[in-house]
Amino acid sequence: MWSSDTAYASNTLDRMAERERGAEDRSLQPLLAPRAVAVIGAGRKPGGIGHEVLVNLSQGDFSGRLFAVNPKASQIDDVLAYASIADVPGPVNLAVIAVPAAQVLQVVEECGQACVGGAVVLTSGFSEAGADGQQVQRDLLKLARRHSLRVIGPNCLGIVNTDPDIRLNATFANVQPVPGSLALAAQSGAVGIAVLDYAGRVGLGISEFVSLGNKVDVSGNDLLLHWWHEPRTDVIGLYLESFGNPRKFGRLARLVGRTKPVLVVKGGRSSGGRRAGASHTAAAVTPDTAVDALFAQSGVLRMETLEEMVETARVLAGQPLPQGRRLAVVGNAGGAGVLAADAASAMGIDVPEFSTSTEYELLEATGVAGAGNPVDLGAATTPQTIEQAIRVVLNSGEVDAVLVNYAATRAGNVDDTYAALARAAAGATIPLLVNCLGAPDADPQVFVADGSKLPVFPFPEAAVRALGHAMRYAEWRARPQGVVPNLDGLDLDGARTVVRRFLADQRQGGWLDPARSEALMGCAGIGVVPAVVAGSRNAVLEAAERVGYPLAMKTAAAGIVHKTDVGGVRLGVAGKAGLETAYGEIIAATGDPNVVVQAMAPSGVELVAGLVRDPLFGPVLMAGSGGVLTDLLADRRWRGLPLTDLDAAQMVRSLRCAPLLAGYRGAEPADEPAVLDVLHRIARLAECLPEIAELDLNPLIAAPSGAFAVDVKIRLAPSQAEPDWYSRHLR
Repeated sequence: MWSSDTAYASNTLDRMAERERGAEDRSLQPLLAPRAVAVIGAGRKPGGIGHEVLVNLSQGDFSGRLFAVNPKASQIDDVLAYASIADVPGPVNLAVIAVPAAQVLQVVEECGQACVGGAVVLTSGFSEAGADGQQVQRDLLKLARRHSLRVIGPNCLGIVNTDPDIRLNATFANVQPVPGSLALAAQSGAVGIAVLDYAGRVGLGISEFVSLGNKVDVSGNDLLLHWWHEPRTDVIGLYLESFGNPRKFGRLARLVGRTKPVLVVKGGRSSGGRRAGASHTAAAVTPDTAVDALFAQSGVLRMETLEEMVETARVLAGQPLPQGRRLAVVGNAGGAGVLAADAASAMGIDVPEFSTSTEYELLEATGVAGAGNPVDLGAATTPQTIEQAIRVVLNSGEVDAVLVNYAATRAGNVDDTYAALARAAAGATIPLLVNCLGAPDADPQVFVADGSKLPVFPFPEAAVRALGHAMRYAEWRARPQGVVPNLDGLDLDGARTVVRRFLADQRQGGWLDPARSEALMGCAGIGVVPAVVAGSRNAVLEAAERVGYPLAMKTAAAGIVHKTDVGGVRLGVAGKAGLETAYGEIIAATGDPNVVVQAMAPSGVELVAGLVRDPLFGPVLMAGSGGVLTDLLADRRWRGLPLTDLDAAQMVRSLRCAPLLAGYRGAEPADEPAVLDVLHRIARLAECLPEIAELDLNPLIAAPSGAFAVDVKIRLAPSQAEPDWYSRHLR
């Protein structure tokens, strides 16, 4: 029997995360804030990975003690070298390991005996190299655990900490990141190099960088906890190709996101993986569906490209968050203003008309008549005029962000214009972005006297896109977190009995018959339109008497997903003669005498609701347009557990068919609370009955009074013990 008393309360999870954050910070100190570093495998000649890491540490002016470990050298690039880590004088906090794969385990053992606190294993040839490498990687982790040694990698680029008191560049990248407020973790070394390089070129500084590699120990979840309260970090960027513990990631991201935005580029995105499953929910899920659901619930901003991640981070780092979706576009480039307005419209950003008083103030300040939004000041405008126009707009209170389009010409001066923008932006309480056209050598940011920086973009569309992400994050952060509602009318004991009895007969699992499906829905408190299964003419006639006319008849032939496609559905059957005709037509179309005789559902909006249990992400819930429109429109929204009241409401209200639920063109509105209640009851079943592998209600009729399932499909499978997603444990 399932008991809610064994579940973690939300505030308990928050306290667990805070306690874990403290432990994580302490355990990562030897890695990210070492006082002494040894590069093991540092070659004497340039070009080798170990040698280049040593050079980066030395030339980056690492603040602590630096050593090389090479049995054939006494000094490398002015750094003292020793034959082994045991010979290095004094304690070493961090070992950067660049020896061949066959020597890594021995070196880690020696590091453990020397009481080294952390290791960055740059060497490749582990889990990415096949079964043998996977075993060596498991052995590496066992060694690290035995010696209480935290490990980053293997097969990674290294780590960076730009803190002026540390100055750690333990990478072999040809990049020297400047200090800043973006913390970055990348599962790919090449991606890490690309982001560090591009961030440097556009003036975005880095607080810390970690190349995760194979993630044998330190993971993205560990770094989220560490960066949560890290004082120099304003924005967190992640490039991930896999999740070790996605539900924990979602929980942590939701906590971290309340104070710091989390931007993620997820590799491995694919439209493959669809299967012609027996339920619409399972057929619709893709390898990326669960990721989108996870990010939507936890406030993570999913970026399509690395460039987009850097540009969005520039807007979010060191500028106030927009408090709405109103944008003013000001500048001397009319065409760029049009493009910016078009891009804003595509992203759901409003470019409002100014009030009469603001237009008058703009006229007084600039001399431009009819100064609508976008504000085109003309190609010959001066920096002083641009400054005055921006001041008027900032002081109007009518917008939530400003984009300045400036086209550089021989008649103007970029430096003077930047200075004017800096004066206008000082003390601004809304974000201000710049699009500078025709000045490729201009600084990628405008420095403001109050310490803030205005990001400069080469094209207006890129600026608007980054601003749109910032607006989306601000909206998510301003929303309440929501609660998981209490549900009455649940018979969980009865539901478990239905499941247990079925699996006693079908040990490998399978699809529930309609009677058991209806019984399980009854235990969950979900209304189902009454139906009777019949397999002969007499049984059909008897079922019709029980159900009543008019009625619906559907084939119950095994293996048919879309019954209407094969002529297996008849609606509005009235009277005995019509019943016999409909039954004969269905048998002729399907070759199967088994049918479901069902009462006609009340009129309403056809939806689909269901769940599929992902082996890594757990249950993933779906809501969307139902009936024959399910596959045609692909109008679906996905969420994971726990499903809060706000999660469920957002699922339904963000559907393209949502206007139909509100009462479209005079129609009576549907009972939205009843639809949300069904979603919560599905979520509770998913939480309490791990044997439910797939569940599909299609259509789910959203009527003016209630929500009723017409067709129910449920597949059960023997349950596997799920891990405790939130407990801290050593792998």
